[in-house]
Amino acid sequence: MQQDASAGQNANPPDPVTSVVASVLYVDGRRERDVPLEDVRQYAGHRDKMLWIGLRNPSSEVLAQVVGSLGACSKNVEEMLEPHRRAKILDYGDMVLVVAPTVELDNQRPVFGETQLLIGSGFLVTVRRGAISPHTTLRERLEAVPDLLRRGSDYVASEVLDLLADRYLAAVTKFESVVEHAEQKLLIRGAKDADIRKLYRQRRDLLRMHTLIAPMTEICRRLARVEMPAVDIHARPYFGEVADRIQRIDELINALREALAFAFEASQMIAQASQNDTTRRLASWAAILAVPTAVAGIYGMNFEYMPELKWQWGYPLTLSMIAAACGVLYWRFRKSGWL
Repeated sequence: MQQDASAGQNANPPDPVTSVVASVLYVDGRRERDVPLEDVRQYAGHRDKMLWIGLRNPSSEVLAQVVGSLGACSKNVEEMLEPHRRAKILDYGDMVLVVAPTVELDNQRPVFGETQLLIGSGFLVTVRRGAISPHTTLRERLEAVPDLLRRGSDYVASEVLDLLADRYLAAVTKFESVVEHAEQKLLIRGAKDADIRKLYRQRRDLLRMHTLIAPMTEICRRLARVEMPAVDIHARPYFGEVADRIQRIDELINALREALAFAFEASQMIAQASQNDTTRRLASWAAILAVPTAVAGIYGMNFEYMPELKWQWGYPLTLSMIAAACGVLYWRFRKSGWL
């Protein structure tokens, strides 16, 4: 049974095994052994080795045990125990803590979580909270190429961030099809009440995705440009590449938000044009029908002396004049595009 960060309030001590996805020691880029949490202290801090610990929804006790065994300060431990709403980077000298949001799509709705990366000399700790997809594929890919793992924990951290960028892109790509469907519906059928509510929800989801993902660009650029003891100078360019990828993804998110806004405006303009066309048609027919109505109203006054009242051709002539006037009006309105 998985335990979340709030499980630390329980009276019974949690089982550390349930939240540990992997705790592996790599020597010269190759998998050496699985390391129990109680032995973490003796395997960490070696430059020729790398300890990669992966935790998923750990309890406060398990996380404090792992991070404390690696020599983290109390402020670092407190920061990792707290949930975060935004991306963050903290430099503790011999360690760097990166808090990165995770964005995945489930049933056409984004699912948000966070991944914490504690980068240090000879170790990397990844903590996932609320994320759906694991890091198993990345670990298997890196284990298949020992030269990559041999580069150290800072390079592996850049690969983890690049994996998160892949998932950002996958979520945005899936959302793009949702936006295209919404555009077609708005332009073909028009904006109904349910469509407007759904459109608002989609734009709000995109705005939240932008709010969470956009700061990651600056964080990756800081890892690429600012000198930090825990990040080797040879690993910095990889963070710069991740920053460029995330920036392009964020631009795509903004483009989708604008596309939804334009689709809504276009549907409103189409609806307004349709209403104007209907109004013009009604006004044209009202003007045409006003002619026989006016004539009939005059002759319906029942006065004794009226022009041509007893003339044999008065009735046909009146109908002919009404038809001619209506025909002229119909022709004019038709020519102007009102009918």
